[in-house]
Amino acid sequence: MKRIQGLLLLMATFPLAGFAQQSGTPNPPSGLSASPAPNPVSDMLRQLLPRYTKYMVGAARLMPGDKYGYKPTPEQITFGHLVLHVAQSNFLLCSKISSTPPPQDTTTDADGKDKLVASIQASFDYCTEVLNKADDSNLGVSVQLSPTRSMTKAGVMITLACDWYDHYSAQAGYLRLNGILPPSAQPAPGR
Repeated sequence: MKRIQGLLLLMATFPLAGFAQQSGTPNPPSGLSASPAPNPVSDMLRQLLPRYTKYMVGAARLMPGDKYGYKPTPEQITFGHLVLHVAQSNFLLCSKISSTPPPQDTTTDADGKDKLVASIQASFDYCTEVLNKADDSNLGVSVQLSPTRSMTKAGVMITLACDWYDHYSAQAGYLRLNGILPPSAQPAPGR
């Protein structure tokens, strides 16, 4: 009798187990949370920030001061102007993320290496402050980038990440054309 009861119990639970597997939410892969991250866009920028601060400020420091006027072709901007452009872009885009005016920076591309390195470092410091407070609650809010151009805060965050990739690529190219290994290609200490 106990065998029959056990068999009946087993048969009764199979259909329920199958139903639970089909209708329930699947278990997430190992190491992933079952609930979505609350700030995936802001979190991603915060993850990228230290790497690009290190690479881009590092590239500005690696280029000798007498090469800040270097440009690969007459049509391209100088390395000094590229460093200034990165700083200006960081100040503008991070100010749009925070909805506050950007810090005043009067640096020009003619100011020389020391001032340009200080400017790019200050721009990444500012973005660090802004991104430490950022969240994804206002990604759909439209912001004015210029009198003729607006985009959402999500667009600004994506543009900021794209600018880091693009501008560092340009910096690395300028360095390599001058026989200097860019920060991302430097061997790890101790190798």
